[in-house]
Amino acid sequence: HVQLVESGGGSVQAGESLGLSCTVSGYNLRNNCMGWFRQAPGKEREGVAVINIGGGTTYYADSVAGRSTISQANAKNTVYLQMNNLKPEDTAMYYCAVDLGPCSTLWTATRRYNYWGQGTQVTVS
Repeated sequence: HVQLVESGGGSVQAGESLGLSCTVSGYNLRNNCMGWFRQAPGKEREGVAVINIGGGTTYYADSVAGRSTISQANAKNTVYLQMNNLKPEDTAMYYCAVDLGPCSTLWTATRRYNYWGQGTQVTVS
């Protein structure tokens, strides 16, 4: 049974930083795409950042590039997202996701992802 457990959300002021983590259990990640999506009220779910487990290739949405870093833990079943200089428009529910295949330039397509976490709320005011 594959489970994704997210942690690290919360409420911060604009300009502050926040870190999110996601740990996968029930599946050993190897050459998988894993990362973060977000969904604000009334909006579609959008890609934030992903990393190819093992290879380390990363992809970022333009909206967070330059102020966010996605990384994997040595154990490889955990991924971190560090977000800096947060803005009110970053407010959303953040979801961790795993694609059983590797990352590609089509990484923002939600249908590619086989497993999803329950989400963690990030609020920036």
